[in-house]
Amino acid sequence: MIDRITNAQITSESPAFAKPLLGDVFSPRIEVANNLEFMQSISSNTLDLIYCDVLYGTGRNFGEYQDLKPIRSEIENHYIPRIKEMKRILKDTGCIYLQMDCKISHWIRIICDDIFGYSNFKNELYYYNNVVKNNVKLNFQNSTDTILFYSVSSNYTFNPQYENVIKESTLKEYKYNDIGELVRMARTRDYQKKGKTKVNLENYKGRLTNNVIDICHNLKADYPTQKPKELLKRLILSVTNENDLVGDFYLGSGTTAVVCKELLRRFVGCDINPNAVKLTNKRLNGTLF
Repeated sequence: MIDRITNAQITSESPAFAKPLLGDVFSPRIEVANNLEFMQSISSNTLDLIYCDVLYGTGRNFGEYQDLKPIRSEIENHYIPRIKEMKRILKDTGCIYLQMDCKISHWIRIICDDIFGYSNFKNELYYYNNVVKNNVKLNFQNSTDTILFYSVSSNYTFNPQYENVIKESTLKEYKYNDIGELVRMARTRDYQKKGKTKVNLENYKGRLTNNVIDICHNLKADYPTQKPKELLKRLILSVTNENDLVGDFYLGSGTTAVVCKELLRRFVGCDINPNAVKLTNKRLNGTLF
């Protein structure tokens, strides 16, 4: 691992290896590094949340990185030591979200069950990525990613998230006594047939989110497999509070780091690809969107 300030090699004897600076809300620690070595440099029981958009096991070369082959032994050799480190550096109250697709989700689920414990499996989320593949002829089109959600223990933070199922223009124009009725009508688009009743809807939160996440893309980084900020906002807000420490060790385009800065969360992360770290720093410095 290389110190990005001094360009010196960091070893197990280096002070930075034993006691890394994790930074504050506006000064995250981000390195070009092998993620296993990087996580080994972090003290145990430190992070509140880990989110990683991991290697999907497609075997493809994405230009910015080479994906793993979809071979069980290769997947296990890569992920078992890394997920063990993730559990070690998480607090007892911490959580983890790991995002992938159906090619390896079953193998990763088994690994996480063994490391975190089956009782700490919380949910399997599905992110609808809106990707259209015109070359799919002999199969269903795969338009979802799987996000595995685990906690370290039964004592963890969870902040329910809500989504508005009613257009803002509708909220202003149609106001009903029964919020439940309004939501049902919004789902069926029946509200246009109803009369208007002026009622204060300031306490309306929206619909409690479920495990299917449908968020429109608005991607600008031109980085393969980039994920939208709204997805990361929902996940980070759900299990952390301000000033909590979040880690992402498959940094990619840096969306996790950018969202943490916007939400006043501390951040620590790495990527083996120097271009990924360069792009992330540009985004954090405000020179890119």
